[in-house]
Amino acid sequence: MAFLRIDKLSFAYPDARTRALDEISFSIDKGEYLVICGESGCGKTTLLRQIKPELTPAGAREGTVYFHDKNVHGISPEETAVKIGFVQQDPDNQIVTDFVWHELAFGLENMALPTSAIRRRVSEMASFFGMEDWFHKKTYELSGGQKQMLNLASIMAMNPELLVLDEPTSMLDPLASQNLLQMVSRINRELGVAVIICEHRLEEVFQTADRVLLMEKGQIQLLDTPQWVAEELSRNLTDSSKNISRIYPGLPGAVRIFSGLRQEGLYPTEEKTPISIREARNALPKLLENTHIHILPDKKIPTKESQKHKTVLEAKELWFRYQEKSPDVLRGLSLSVGEGELTALLGGNGSGKSTLLKLLSGVSRPLRGKVKMEKGRRLAMLPQSPKALFTTDTLWEDLMDSANGNEEKAKTMAARMNLSDKIYAHPYDLSGGELQRAAIGKLLLRDADILLLDEPTKGLDAGLKGDLAGYLKELCREGISILLVTHDLEFAAAYADRCALLFDGQIVSEEEPHAFFSGNRFYTTSAGLIAGDCIPGAITCEEVIAACRNAASS
Repeated sequence: MAFLRIDKLSFAYPDARTRALDEISFSIDKGEYLVICGESGCGKTTLLRQIKPELTPAGAREGTVYFHDKNVHGISPEETAVKIGFVQQDPDNQIVTDFVWHELAFGLENMALPTSAIRRRVSEMASFFGMEDWFHKKTYELSGGQKQMLNLASIMAMNPELLVLDEPTSMLDPLASQNLLQMVSRINRELGVAVIICEHRLEEVFQTADRVLLMEKGQIQLLDTPQWVAEELSRNLTDSSKNISRIYPGLPGAVRIFSGLRQEGLYPTEEKTPISIREARNALPKLLENTHIHILPDKKIPTKESQKHKTVLEAKELWFRYQEKSPDVLRGLSLSVGEGELTALLGGNGSGKSTLLKLLSGVSRPLRGKVKMEKGRRLAMLPQSPKALFTTDTLWEDLMDSANGNEEKAKTMAARMNLSDKIYAHPYDLSGGELQRAAIGKLLLRDADILLLDEPTKGLDAGLKGDLAGYLKELCREGISILLVTHDLEFAAAYADRCALLFDGQIVSEEEPHAFFSGNRFYTTSAGLIAGDCIPGAITCEEVIAACRNAASS
C-alpha cells in the first residue's frame, strides 16, 4: 500500500487554454524524501496544492490523490489539517498570532488538546528547533529565517505524517536557507516524516533526497535518485539530440563543474558525477593530478576591471528606525549607484536591505542623512511582494496600463518575460516565478533609468534567471542603473559589477565580485568552495571549467 499515490491527475485553471497538470502519476513511500523541481510555471505549486485539500485551487480536475489509499478530498478537514503539513513560500502568510509561543500552540488548541499536552508539545518543539532565545518574542520581531522556522515548528507540533514544502527558502538568506533545509532533513531522518519539497535551490536537497521528480509543462520528465537525475541531465550536454533542461544551471555546482569537464574531455565518462561539495573537493585535486593539469595558487582568476561610473543615486549617512524607541535599522549608511552599473546588495534577513530601498525610492524618509538623485532621472522600484503592483483582472490590462496603451510594447514585454501565453490570466493565478517576471516586466515598461529591485530572482528557475540577467545587463549597457537586493549568491557572483554587504546597519564590504566572495567560508558560491586552493579566485562554475581547460592546453 502506497503512503501517497497520485493517479492520472490533471488540472486546468478557469479559462486557461492549457492544463497546468497533465496526467501526473507517481507514489511515495512512508518516510521518503522527494524533491520536485522544474521550470517556473511547470506546475510544481499546483501539484503540491492538490495534495492539501484546503489549499486546492479552483479549476477543472481529473484523477485522484490518495493518502493511505483514501481520496484526500474524502478525508475530513480535521484529519488532513493534522496529518498533512504544508509550508508556503512567504513566511508571513502562515503566521496568525502575535507571539512565538502562541503560534506554536495555535494548531494544538484547534485540535482541542488538553492544556498539559499542549504545554508538553510546545516545549518539545521549542527545544528541538532551538527556539528558547526567541520563545517569548513577538512574531513581527522575527527575521525571515526565524519566521519560516516557526512555521515549520508549528506544523511539526501537530505530528504530521507528511510534510509538504513549497519553495520554503525563496525569501531566505543563504545561511537561513541552509539551516531550514538541514532541519527538514533532520525531521525526515530522525522522525520518519515523509517530505515532499519543491525547490529551485538544489545544492542542499540533492544531497539528502531519496528521489528527484523533474517536471516540464505539467508532466513528469524524470523521476529517480538524485545521482541518476544528475547523470541524465549531464548526458544531455554531450548529446546534441537531447534538449538541455532549463533547470540545468540550477543544479549543484559539483554537477555542473564535472559535467562541463566531462564535455571538455577532462573527466572520464565512466566516473560518477559528484553531486556534493565534499565529493567535488575530493575529486578536483585527483583530477588535476591524474590529467597532469597543474594550477598554481599564484595564478589567480583575473577580476573584472574596476570602472568608475558617474554617480546617479547616492545615500549619505542614513539613519533609520521604525519606531521612536526601537533599535536603529540603519546606522550612518552610505552607498552610491553608478550610471550603467549593476550593484548587488546582500545581507541576512532583517539586516535592512528592503528598508534601504524604501529610503532610496522616497517611500520612507531617513531620520538623518540624505538621499541624492541626479536631476532628470526617473526611478522605479520592484517591491518584495510583487502582488502590490497589480490592480486589474488580467495581466494584459496591467501591462497595457504600464505601457500607456501601447499594444506593441506590451506584447514585446510579455514575450521578453516568457509570458505570452499568460496575458489573459489573472495576475494572482500566476505561479510565484511567473508573477515575479510579470512584475519586472510591468516595472520596465515605465521607462525608468534607475531600477531598484527587491529580490528580482525570487521564484525563478535557473534558466529564467539567466534570461533576466541578460536583459538587465543589456539595460546597463544602455545606461540604466540597477541596484538589486538578492539572497542569490550565484547570481550576484556571475552578473553583478559590484557587490555590497549590509550588516549591523552599515555597508561593511563593497567590492568587485571576485574580491567580495573569494576566501569566504559561508558567504560564497559553491564553485568557490569547490575550487578552494586549486583555482584561487574562481567563483563561478564556468571559471573553474575554463581554468582546467586552459591549464590542460598549456
